[in-house]
Amino acid sequence: MTTPAPRTPTAVDAVADAHFDAVIALSPLQATYLGIPGHDTEMDDFSTEGYAAHEHAARRTLAALEQVRPVDEVDRVSIAALRERLGLQVEVAESGWDRAALNNLASPLQACRDVFDLMPTDTEQDWETIAARLRQVPRALGQFADTLAESAAKGQVAARRQVEECITQCADLTAPDGYFATLLSQARLRDLAPQGDVFASELGRSAARELPEALAAELRGAVEGAATAYRHMGAALRERLLPLAPAKDAVGRERYALASRDFLGATVDLDETYAWGQDELARITAEMTQTAQAIRPGASVAEAIAALRNDPSYQLHGTAALQAWMQERADEAIALLDGTHFDIPEPVRRIECLIAPTQTGGIYYTGPSDDFTRPGRMWWSVPKGETQFGTWSELSTVYHEGVPGHHLQVGQTVYRRELLNKWRRMMCWVSGHGEGWALYAERLMAEFGHLDDPGHRMGMLCMQSLRAARVVLDIGVHCELPAPAEVGGGAWDYDKAWAFLTAHAFESEGMLRFELMRYLGWPGQAPSYKIGERLWLDLREETRRREGSAFSLKDFHRRALDVGSVGLDTLRDAVLGTPAARD
Repeated sequence: MTTPAPRTPTAVDAVADAHFDAVIALSPLQATYLGIPGHDTEMDDFSTEGYAAHEHAARRTLAALEQVRPVDEVDRVSIAALRERLGLQVEVAESGWDRAALNNLASPLQACRDVFDLMPTDTEQDWETIAARLRQVPRALGQFADTLAESAAKGQVAARRQVEECITQCADLTAPDGYFATLLSQARLRDLAPQGDVFASELGRSAARELPEALAAELRGAVEGAATAYRHMGAALRERLLPLAPAKDAVGRERYALASRDFLGATVDLDETYAWGQDELARITAEMTQTAQAIRPGASVAEAIAALRNDPSYQLHGTAALQAWMQERADEAIALLDGTHFDIPEPVRRIECLIAPTQTGGIYYTGPSDDFTRPGRMWWSVPKGETQFGTWSELSTVYHEGVPGHHLQVGQTVYRRELLNKWRRMMCWVSGHGEGWALYAERLMAEFGHLDDPGHRMGMLCMQSLRAARVVLDIGVHCELPAPAEVGGGAWDYDKAWAFLTAHAFESEGMLRFELMRYLGWPGQAPSYKIGERLWLDLREETRRREGSAFSLKDFHRRALDVGSVGLDTLRDAVLGTPAARD
């Protein structure tokens, strides 16, 4: 890939970079996530004052934007993206719901634990850093509990189901075989625990390398302190929040519309999108029925999936085999696509595939550090007790998380330091753009012929079915639209949502229960995948129509990805050169 000459930074870039620095100063967790050094012993301030500081930073940057003028197209897109993202941040802050956020996947309760997955554990200094951050967990969770209580007193509290689920998560993390006990075993400590200690079974393992006794004792105390903080958090949720939590899951159309704009960076007609989701689901179901015949003539979709699950040629046994398969497929995709449909920068040609330390289920991606010393990583969180894995259902997911999905998208953007400011390269992330691209990437690999195997194609369609079902379920439940006739019509409730999800998704019951809880507690996020894919496809076809015979898919991908993860309306304006990107 030819790297263009570095672009001279502008006044607009200075505003964007100053905002980046301000957010990093306020959020040590985001600093670690982005690979920015110097903050790994700290935790965010989850008090109401901490939330207010983020809002103030957004307002300050919006005001600064009024004082600068763009000098080129990059500046114009930066201004549009900053105004859109930060304007929405202020709207959400003014609603107060950012301070009341609590769900099973994406709230400070999880963030305070998840950050440790990204921290190195190779040296004694690494473990000293981990111990220092663990000691900050009690303060952070205490602040969060107080903020939730203050929001609840104003009538803003998560639904009962979410509060109950988070209470369960606190218990799971602090169980004798939970995360904190496992963290101690990873440190290869001597048995410093008194007889009968809940962590004793995880200590005392022989190891080729052991930490010095003083550091081991320090780490053990920090782990126990963090675990105790999560126990206290569970008790606070049960005693202070649960009695005030509403039974109703739906958030209502007004709040949902704001969340949808936040996750998409675009405004969509929710009623039209709800109807489109049902039509798209019917189309996918028909294609699955056709694909089932290629797997076993005369079989139903359920029978074809059962045959795939029992086919030894698609089976992996054990997490070591799973990790090796993920890595092989990811590396293979990079080799296949580089120089043909994409130009992949050299640092982005490296991806690490890992088994996550948690056991909640699901696959996710974390981006590289700015200098690529920490590569992009694909993580598989394997549910407890699961040892057999079906490659037929997961190949498209490897493409989604790796290349040409998130890894190419995020890695190429981080690499573009000669073109983009720090905020656009590393901090700006819009779910509809990112997840929409990753879902588009799955479809792209099918178009390229890499999912022609009937089993792999069925796996992709199963995931497409799940993503389309999300659109219907998420919008329908939260906007209180009539449920489809297949589940009896009328008002949505949990039982109808479960019946609908299980009719169109083919994961394990545990995974689907987790998924449904996610939709109920994180409105607007799950549909952003399929709606984002729809908007990406619309953009591609509009570009093809405008350029005619001059259209190049490779050039389109390069041009679109070079914009970075911005709102989908901003992306469309930037790629098509429409006036909104020039204001």
